This record gives sequence, C-alpha cells and structure tokens, in this order.
Amino acid sequence: MPQRVPGPHRKRTMGRKKKAEQERDDIAPGLVVKTKKRLVVASGSSHPDLARAVAAQLETELVPTEHRTFASGEILTRFEVSIRGCDIFLIQSFGPPVNEWMMELLIMLDAAKRASAKRITVVAPYYPYSRQDKKGRGREPISARLVADLFKTAGADRVMSVDLHAAQIQGFFDGPVDHLFAKPVLLDYFEKTLSPEDREKLTVVSPDTGRVRVADQWSDSLNAPLAIIHKRRDPNVANQVTVNEIVGRVDGRVCLLVDDMIDTGGTIVKAAQALKAQGAERVIVAATHAVFSAPAVERLQDSSIDEVVVTDTLPLPPEKRFPGLTILPIAPLLARAIKEVFEDGSVTSMFNGDA
Repeated sequence: MPQRVPGPHRKRTMGRKKKAEQERDDIAPGLVVKTKKRLVVASGSSHPDLARAVAAQLETELVPTEHRTFASGEILTRFEVSIRGCDIFLIQSFGPPVNEWMMELLIMLDAAKRASAKRITVVAPYYPYSRQDKKGRGREPISARLVADLFKTAGADRVMSVDLHAAQIQGFFDGPVDHLFAKPVLLDYFEKTLSPEDREKLTVVSPDTGRVRVADQWSDSLNAPLAIIHKRRDPNVANQVTVNEIVGRVDGRVCLLVDDMIDTGGTIVKAAQALKAQGAERVIVAATHAVFSAPAVERLQDSSIDEVVVTDTLPLPPEKRFPGLTILPIAPLLARAIKEVFEDGSVTSMFNGDA
C-alpha cells in the first residue's frame, strides 16, 4: 500500500506542535491568556462620603451597588456590574447602628464571593467591637475575635483597619491584616498649627496607662516630654472613670491628650479637668475615631478642653459637630494603603516600618 507523504501545510503544523511541546514540556497543556489586575472599590451604606473620597484619591469610581432594606428589616445587597476576577475593596465603617452595618457588610462579602471576585479586602477604618478584645470577667465573650471569624466565613481574604484599639486583634483574623496608623495625619496638622511657643511648652499626655506606648511614640515625634494619667474603671459600670493621679509635669504646659477613640468623652473630659487643675495652660485632644456617643458632644465642649482634633473614620453628622472641633480627612491614607496592597507594595513603608 503506498505511503502518504505529508503536504507542506501538515509539516508546518507538526513543526509548530513539536516546538510548543518542547517549550512546555513540564507544563500542562492549555490556553495562555494575558490578564490584567483590576482594582475596584465598593461601599456599604455607613459612610458613603469617605468611600467616595477614597475612590477619588484612587482616580476611580465606586462600583454601582444596590442596597435595599425590606419591610421586614432584612437587607439585600447586589453589585450592578460584573466584578468577576477583580481585586475588590469593600469600605464599611461602623458607627451607629453598628449591628446593621455589620450585617450589611457580611451580605456584601457573600455577594462578592458569589460574583467570583478574585480577592476581597474589608476596609474597616474603625473596627467594630474592638474594645471587647479579651475577657475582663468570667463568662464574657471575645467579640472582636467573633467579628474576625464572621469576616473570614463570609468571604474576606484580607482586612484593613486604622488604629486598632488593641494590636492583638491583628491575630484574630486568619489572613493578612493591614494595621494603619492615623498618627501621620494628625501629626502633620499639629506641626503646621502649633506655634513655636506652644512647641516649647508642649507635653504629650496619655489618658491612661494602656495608651502609654502610643503616647510615647508621639512624644518622640514631637520631641516633647511625656505625662501619664492614672485612672481606674468600675468593671461593673460602663463608661465610669476615676482619675487618681498625674505622673509628669503639666504646670504651665500645653498638654496634648492622645487616644485612639472618643466614645462618651468621660475619660477625656476628666483627664482634661485634672490637667487644668494641675495648672496646664491649654489642653488639646487628639483622637483617631470620633464615636461621640451621647453625651460626648456636650462633655467635649467643657471649658477644660481648648480644641478637639479627630479624623473622619466615622461619619459625623451636623448634630455631632461643635465649635473647637477639627476633622481631618483619612481618605488619602486609606487610598495609599489600598494602592500598596493592590500593587503588591509595602504598607509597612508608609509608617517607617512600624505597621
């Protein structure tokens, strides 16, 4: 039987196939597609102004998202465009009502996971339940750990937050956690606004022994001495504080009280009153998270406090604003961190290796 001689077209095909097999001899056969990473930003309902500001900093827009609450109180969230294969950052802050915003975020995480997002990062500028990070008494929950478990179960691959109340919360989440610090934002403001005379008389004050490490870092950055207020809490009564003594010189000084959050304002106001009673010339309060639960607004207008400086990690409606309050934008910091994560850069480098 005569043999068939392969034609020139068949020879070229066989040659290409053989060459491809030589190039991919240890790789499974398949299609090669050039793909590009795509960063998208979505927002919950808790703080849309902050989310829009972050998106603007990144020179993009928020993902069109439908948020609905039914008559029964149930929540529905739906992304109106495809996010398949995207690197999505879900921005949700946790002012009141905390539990409603928590449930909305969990539903958004589930929606993003089922929409085949490639990686999902929760951007929670203020981490919910962060003060419940350990058992203070028997039979108490560790709710901060529960929140981390809920994020992971719902579909989060990564968490980003600002000034966690306790650093160990980073270990609660089974995945990468980007712990950002608002100190550069606040520090830049004080370096621009404090006069040379104020800088010479400046003393950084920790409102309690638990914030000494943070206050010490502020002291180093501002080249100012440190004072510490010793206080006691009644474990059976929420938001009740007693100031016992002040360690450090505050007489005739400009005192900068630094803390991670202001809730009802009880701690800060009693600390400010104690400082003024000891002869402090001025008292300036700096905090990252302005929770401002009632009656914080009334308390913070006390004559012992000269200025309150916070960031906008939480929404502050008009009724929570007052003369002497300065609100600094946190969006540039969040946007830069998001960009570093997306581009596989270094978040730590943003804080001189401290993050």
